[in-house]
Amino acid sequence: MSVRLIIAFFTMLLSLPALALDKVTFATNWRAQAEHGGFYQAVVDGTYARYGLDVTIQQGGPQINARLLLAAGRVDFAMGANTIQMFESVQQNVPLVTVASMFQIEPAIFMSHPGEGFDKFEALTKASVFIASDFRASVWQWLKQAYGFKDENARPYGFNAAPFLADKKSVQQGILTSEPYAIEKKAGFAPNVFLLADYGYDSYSTTIETRADTIEKKPDLVQRFVDASIIGWRNYIYGDNAAANAAIKRENPEMTDGQIAFSISKMKERGIVDSGDSLTLGIGAMTDARMKSFFDKMAKAGAVPADLDYKKGYTLRFIGRKVGMELRR
Repeated sequence: MSVRLIIAFFTMLLSLPALALDKVTFATNWRAQAEHGGFYQAVVDGTYARYGLDVTIQQGGPQINARLLLAAGRVDFAMGANTIQMFESVQQNVPLVTVASMFQIEPAIFMSHPGEGFDKFEALTKASVFIASDFRASVWQWLKQAYGFKDENARPYGFNAAPFLADKKSVQQGILTSEPYAIEKKAGFAPNVFLLADYGYDSYSTTIETRADTIEKKPDLVQRFVDASIIGWRNYIYGDNAAANAAIKRENPEMTDGQIAFSISKMKERGIVDSGDSLTLGIGAMTDARMKSFFDKMAKAGAVPADLDYKKGYTLRFIGRKVGMELRR
């Protein structure tokens, strides 16, 4: 082939339009925060684009239900808060399927005032406990069955820390990466923090969900979104996350550098994203054994029907491939 023909061939290639990226909308379950950082990372560092995806992240909020948007076909993927939500979908015959779990540990906690007689988990059964309604229907049922917490000690929690701060003999629910920081900033003391996972609450968290028909019709799309999200989380936890944090603050102007730094430090410290099965299977990992363990506990506590076909709510098809493990520092 002559030089002239070679030049003409490459000129033709350069003139061809770029392949269009698949447009995908992913709905989170709350306003932008470090706990969503891996997804923003995959957008800003081009990981989604390298996987042929044009991803729009639709942040959640108090009036937005990501899972309802997903069920209605308004978005392609949604962030699930925990495994209990998956059980609820199965129970209600909603065709949503969990395809990955970005958090190996659900960061649900209890907090207590230090030096007030509630410095050990076992003592919390005697305290007044501020809990929200969804927490009462799930985690609380397990706590009653497993540790002897009592309904008469439960108090309604409206996501306002004032009652907890006013009552030094009380306990409040929270998230490891958020409420302890807020308490210290507002009240000037570091609360006792009890990560419920340390006491046997082995729910998954920050899951990726999609519709069953998407898995059937577009399995390659699901695989690419899961793989790229895994790499996004790997880069966010172990790499340069400055651009992702800037994107989070643009989306949610109320988010501060201090809160982001605290959240990331806690995720690293406790292995929220990368621990347990993810150390051998890769971020996003789930296992049948872990699902069964959690289901058995919830069924024993009466939080879910014992005959629920919970396996309809998740698949291991798209995970466990050790994606991105070479990027671990």
